[in-house]
Amino acid sequence: MQTLEQEIDARGVATLRLNRPQAHNAMDAVMIAELRQAVEDLGADPAVRVVVLTGAGESFCAGGDLGWMQDQMASDAATRAAGARALAEMLGALDAMPKPLIGRINGQAYGGGIGLMSVCDVAIALDNARFGLTEVRLGLIPATIGPYVIARMGAARARRVFFSGRLFGAEEAVALGLLARVVSADDLDVAIAREVAAYLAAAPGAVAAGKALVAELGGSTRAADVEASIQALVTRWEGDEAAEGIAAFFEKRKPAWRAD
Repeated sequence: MQTLEQEIDARGVATLRLNRPQAHNAMDAVMIAELRQAVEDLGADPAVRVVVLTGAGESFCAGGDLGWMQDQMASDAATRAAGARALAEMLGALDAMPKPLIGRINGQAYGGGIGLMSVCDVAIALDNARFGLTEVRLGLIPATIGPYVIARMGAARARRVFFSGRLFGAEEAVALGLLARVVSADDLDVAIAREVAAYLAAAPGAVAAGKALVAELGGSTRAADVEASIQALVTRWEGDEAAEGIAAFFEKRKPAWRAD
């Protein structure tokens, strides 16, 4: 794999590490495809008991790679739709994986990184990590991640951060429901090990069935919501605001709407 590192230990604990540290683990087309394939493989492997998702370097995930997004915006309609669908289906595969998914949030997470946190069964972060649904700063919206973020937060809490683009700290991420708890850097691996140990003491078939039951009883995302999120992302990619916002980012200037 070009953008991921994967390890499976003798206990059946798989670690899946986003490995584009030079880009703060931003997701491009290759990473999206590799995540989808890795999740399908791990989900089907009877030797795997639990999956830990983390990032290399100082960031967990900075969201979607803006170069990849710029390419989507410059492409034809079919290519844009395929790119948005690939992102949505990767998130759906993570969400539905029949193994417990633990988020080891080793640093900042923005945009799509919040989406990855939202499909984890439990996420634990460093106490100095920063977060934000920053898409609106670029003329975009948290589209394909939206169904999972809102399912995790609830609509009332999502309104606080979903369309303001403001950054928030780890303690607020706990209050919003994104994180189970926060710990110091020295305690992160200990906290993750405790979560892993609980699953290793449980029957794997029962764990998978329990996760499926949560989805059936109301924890799953409706297919219609996913389709709406795909179209919403494509619509923003086709608009003037996204073109201006991403151009401003690469040109290191303020976008036209900035009033400060």
